[in-house]
Amino acid sequence: MTTFTAQNRKSNLMPFIDIIIFVFYMLVVLGIGVWFLFKNTGVEDYYVGGRKIGSWHIGLSVVATDVGGGFSIGLGGLGFIMGLSGSWMLFTGLIGAWLSAVILIPRVKAIEKFKQFYTFPQLLGHFYNPRVAMLAGIISGIGYLGFTSSQILAGAKLASATFINVDMQTALIVMGIIVVAYTAMGGIKAVIYTDTIQWIILMVGLIFIGIPFAYFSIGGMESIKEILPPEFFSLTNITWQQIVYWTVTIIPIWFVGMTLYQRIYAARDKKQAQKAWIIAGFFEYPIMAFMGVTLGLFSRVAFEQGMFIELGFAPTDILDEEKGLPLLLRSVLPVGFMGLMMAAYFSAIMSTADSCLMASSGNFLTDICGKWFKMPKSNKSFLLVSQIFTMILGVLAVLLASVMPNVLELMLYSYAFMVSGLFIPVLGGIFMKNASSVAAFWAMLLGGGTTILLIVSQVKLPLDLDANVFGLALAAITFVILNKLKFKSAIVRSN
Repeated sequence: MTTFTAQNRKSNLMPFIDIIIFVFYMLVVLGIGVWFLFKNTGVEDYYVGGRKIGSWHIGLSVVATDVGGGFSIGLGGLGFIMGLSGSWMLFTGLIGAWLSAVILIPRVKAIEKFKQFYTFPQLLGHFYNPRVAMLAGIISGIGYLGFTSSQILAGAKLASATFINVDMQTALIVMGIIVVAYTAMGGIKAVIYTDTIQWIILMVGLIFIGIPFAYFSIGGMESIKEILPPEFFSLTNITWQQIVYWTVTIIPIWFVGMTLYQRIYAARDKKQAQKAWIIAGFFEYPIMAFMGVTLGLFSRVAFEQGMFIELGFAPTDILDEEKGLPLLLRSVLPVGFMGLMMAAYFSAIMSTADSCLMASSGNFLTDICGKWFKMPKSNKSFLLVSQIFTMILGVLAVLLASVMPNVLELMLYSYAFMVSGLFIPVLGGIFMKNASSVAAFWAMLLGGGTTILLIVSQVKLPLDLDANVFGLALAAITFVILNKLKFKSAIVRSN
């Protein structure tokens, strides 16, 4: 029935040539980190790349960061359980990218002080006050620490499904060491330039290797239609609650994401940044969206056909849907191609993990600790402190990943926490003159706090809506009411 299957392999050990290719790639990536370790001249290089990077590098880096391996593995999981309708998740990414290109970038690039900013909370400090900036730094720093964990977890799942004899904890430690060491050494320049290469590798690998081999291995369209129910091929196999969840969680992140602001800072000018965001949106949807869920759909077919039996997973077993995609590639790819494809997926995972770790490091060091402790005045000393801080946060991210089971869930929880706390104050700062700092502070605190409280308590919410909907709603109500009170008190004082 199939052309290339796991039966062509005599053991569960990854062929030696694949291991050599994979290890060589990882060493090259670490080498790039070492290169930029000696090239970075200070914090300006480390966090914002000297503010001279072009649109294509930034655009591909944005999509590599936003989609990356976590969403790639997560998309595969969606394709495994619901089929093509899972692609709607990244349609919200397209909308978010293009809206921020039109609305956000022109306004923030016009701010003169913008040229001196390193972090997203510094922008809120400009709109409001230092107390608002610090709270934003706490929310963003914690959110991106969780997001970094989700990427390390994605890499560990990919590794444990690929190297069958490697358990999850070992995979987490190895993945964590690679990501943390590479990011701490190289900074944002290493991240952006390698993101470009890594994204190209992933796209080429999926289009010319992963999808064709998987399609023919499972028997083509005849086998796919025979095994899967019709709803897997529909774009309506989704609830309205799921659409709302993705909409309120993913679109606003384009207005509050620290990783995205770092790239706006790094862009040469407004036009380069806008062009980069248009490029990123197009790659998110339809390109990556449909490739990811299609491979997940293929993995469901392979699982039902019993192709994973030699790898320890029979059709009667309960399989973690996010392991379906790496198991599929492990099963169908011939020697040599497997190493290339795994390198491509690890590339995508690292593209997101390193960016998120850089974001969290910038938040904690600049926006939180920078307010409490006296930082070194020397550029080199501050750079060294930044690298050490990045390593410490990386270790914390690995520890968090070790207690979370689901990549997509951890990613979306992190998104929801940041969005519900930060989105409304950002809109207020952009569109209102003299918006209330008190309103911004309490909107952030109540919005983010409500979302986390509802998630942790796991209470059943009205209409089965996501906690983020209620967190955002409370943040908006709080912001509007407190701004109106400020406006009324100003009128009373003037009279």
